[in-house]
Amino acid sequence: MRQGCARWLTGLAIVTGMAVSGLPALAKETTEPVNITSFSGAYLAARVAEGDNDLDSAIAYYKQALAFAPGDTSLQQSLMLSLIAEGRFEESLVYADKLKTVPDVERFSRLALAVGSFHKKDFSKAEYWLKLSLESDLDRLISGVMTGWAKQGAGDPGEAMASIEKLQGPDWFGLFKSFHRALVADASGLPEKADAIYAATLQDTATGAAAPETWMRNAQAYASFLARKGDKDKDKALSVLDQAEAFAPGKVEISALRGRITKGEKIEPFVAGPSDGASEILLDLATALNRGGGEPFVRLYLQYALALRPDSDAALVQLAAVSEQLKDGEGAIAFYRRIPASSPLKTLSELQLGLNLADLDRYDEAIAHLKALVEARPDDMRAYQALGGVYASKEDFRSAAGLYDKAVAMLKAPTRADWNIFYQRGIAYERLKEWPKAEPNFRKALELFPDQPQVLNYLGYSWVDMNTNLEEGLQMIQKAVELRPSDGYIVDSLGWAYFRLGRFDDAVRELERAVSLKPEDPVLNDHLGDAYWRVGRKLEATFQWNQARDLKPDPGVLAALQQKLLKGLPPIESNTAQETPKVKPEPTTAPKG
Repeated sequence: MRQGCARWLTGLAIVTGMAVSGLPALAKETTEPVNITSFSGAYLAARVAEGDNDLDSAIAYYKQALAFAPGDTSLQQSLMLSLIAEGRFEESLVYADKLKTVPDVERFSRLALAVGSFHKKDFSKAEYWLKLSLESDLDRLISGVMTGWAKQGAGDPGEAMASIEKLQGPDWFGLFKSFHRALVADASGLPEKADAIYAATLQDTATGAAAPETWMRNAQAYASFLARKGDKDKDKALSVLDQAEAFAPGKVEISALRGRITKGEKIEPFVAGPSDGASEILLDLATALNRGGGEPFVRLYLQYALALRPDSDAALVQLAAVSEQLKDGEGAIAFYRRIPASSPLKTLSELQLGLNLADLDRYDEAIAHLKALVEARPDDMRAYQALGGVYASKEDFRSAAGLYDKAVAMLKAPTRADWNIFYQRGIAYERLKEWPKAEPNFRKALELFPDQPQVLNYLGYSWVDMNTNLEEGLQMIQKAVELRPSDGYIVDSLGWAYFRLGRFDDAVRELERAVSLKPEDPVLNDHLGDAYWRVGRKLEATFQWNQARDLKPDPGVLAALQQKLLKGLPPIESNTAQETPKVKPEPTTAPKG
């Protein structure tokens, strides 16, 4: 039921809130490429390296393969995409030029050539490269908006806005089209048009809900635009940021911009010109697509965006997140290190960097790094939670509890946003078997954030497990399931609570649903096996226990499974809590508090 520290914080980092996690290694195995003397050997080595996410080696092997078959367009395509994904953009242009008329890959080759033309400020050539023979909705939006920015770069902002406006596509095009029309007007010195379009986009929260990151960037751009107009629009700019905070609380970029506007600091344009604008649409769409799955595809668009705007902290953070999803901790660390000290995302990048060190089993470095952040920012709860997460992953709950005690001492007037500090402190004390200290923390977390599903689940399960407050505990877990019906771990808690209460038919129903939601988890499969056994479905119980064993559970769970596979469960009258393996439900996602 555990997940890597870095991936665990990514959800929080862009929003707020954290959860305890474990540490599957995110190391990327890299080997020094060797000289291979056959086409098939080089090609297979390239494919293996690419599958292992070792792009440097994949590039070297693809080049070796091309030496045997220099005209092979499939090899050229693989090499070009690997170069772009690795951020070696200039090298990719040689192959992009060779592939510019190959329909299957033109969406990437011609886009690369268009990016190169933006660099050279050759906007008419950029428009030419953006004309694709094969278009999906995504390609049409990217090429259409980038064409608009090429027209803006050529000095025709009116035509730029018109060409973006007339793009045909599904309803979700609307937010991206209006945002970029506002950016074009802003970058072109058309304040009245920019103001009107920004404002209309801000009010379209229904469309914004489908792409919240892009809606938030419109709010940032609008507030920046208003702040640049002078003191008379300062209050309006702050009002825009109020709307953004209400839409998605806790965004550090919004807080940082508010601070700069309040202090009267100089605010730079959100998008300064055509290259920045072209980068922005690639970033916007990559961010919207980056919701799990398709990471290699998302990474390509982010690298195009970064090639156009190398100082884009937002693109760097997204690329780091993609690296984490691809289990490339070293790559993530490299991206986080590139975020400039002046960026509002720098603190979060430092937290993520520390957690990636932990995921790579570099615990001493991780703890030293995160301790330094706590000492430097003693009022920043995120640093305590990150360090506490590393302690918890090492099962050093005494250090975690002591750290959270210090964090709570810093909270003079806790707010809803601080619920997780108390929740994590409660977990630490519960793991230390100090329930009298744990329970008040769970209650405080619920006082700050009523009906928070993770807290309801943990406290309710703990009560049921201790055979106390049974009715209230079960109601808490049921409420958590209502709030998170697709969370396999919380559904498992409900099923396991029924099991502990002897309601085995109810347990089977819920545990079957939990396993359908998280079929890869050994503990959930183990629980379902126990429930099957109790209702007399012993063959199915044995199957589930075998399944759980094959999923490589923790040693304690594995030992219990091996015993059950030999002997089954003891008779109901002699079964005790000690004889039934149990695992406390752990927080599994970063809540968006």
